Amino acid sequence: MGTSAGPTTEHLMNLNDLDLKLLRVFHQLMIERRVSSAAQSLGVSQPAVSNALKRLRGLLGDELFQRTAQGMLPTPLAEQIAEPIAYAIDAIRSVVNHQVHFDPATAHRDFVLGLIDLGEMFFLPSLLVQVCQQAPGVRINVARSINSSLKEDMETGRIDVAIGLMPQLQGNFFRQRLFRQNFVLAFRQDHPLSKKSAIGLDDFIACEHVAVSQGSGHGDIDRLMERKGIERRIRTTVPYFDAVGPILEATDLVATVPLNLAEMLRRPFGIGHAPHPVALPEISIDVFWNARLQRDPANQWLRRLIFKLFSDQAQGST
Repeated sequence: MGTSAGPTTEHLMNLNDLDLKLLRVFHQLMIERRVSSAAQSLGVSQPAVSNALKRLRGLLGDELFQRTAQGMLPTPLAEQIAEPIAYAIDAIRSVVNHQVHFDPATAHRDFVLGLIDLGEMFFLPSLLVQVCQQAPGVRINVARSINSSLKEDMETGRIDVAIGLMPQLQGNFFRQRLFRQNFVLAFRQDHPLSKKSAIGLDDFIACEHVAVSQGSGHGDIDRLMERKGIERRIRTTVPYFDAVGPILEATDLVATVPLNLAEMLRRPFGIGHAPHPVALPEISIDVFWNARLQRDPANQWLRRLIFKLFSDQAQGST
């Protein structure tokens, strides 16, 4: 008869050696992906981080991280245990610190927001004004969110809150809608289209376009137009929205952009906009956070501030 595959004595002994310091090193390496950065964040030497990683490798029987030109690449086992370890560390920190409330006036900490470039332009200035007034010891940093890494960055704690159109954030994430908005057709204010009382589909197809390929849900709009059989004459493709204003200002190109971006481009680049000739769905701009931060007082304060500043309810919209 076969024997059960329970834990061996050696594994139990190894588990007894797995102290909190080792878990903190692992957690920080998942966030930073570099030994030097993890050491700086933890306030220890690089050899101390390397020695802790060596102990973890021995205890868990796995390399955990592979050195690459892009930094420390986690193994499948490291990715599997990353979120439970992050949960455990947050729970212990909350208990030890008796974190029953968050006082922004006296707090000293960093928050990391996951944003695309459009979010940086729209959300960051107003948010920083309020943070400087309410929380002088708080710093706001931005990690430009990319489809391939955003989910993992939020699960491991590298990003505290993400804002935008981010359909890739499903599963173990909470979300709260800020507002909905339409896409419009943007062009320079003295563009030939500005003389038209209404822009039709033929006008749209006849124009040359600048397309944005950045990694967010906005790319679904391009695929929707393709499914409708609408072929644009794309003259240039740029990775991010922040290049659109200067390009439209200097050329006769047009762009399909969210309404708030078109309004932001009006003054600095002389950009106008018109209702889009293609029937495109509204998009929902949401705030996202990991489920393990749902009751975290600091994260709650940041989310409330974002909602107060930017939600359509806060602005009295229907």
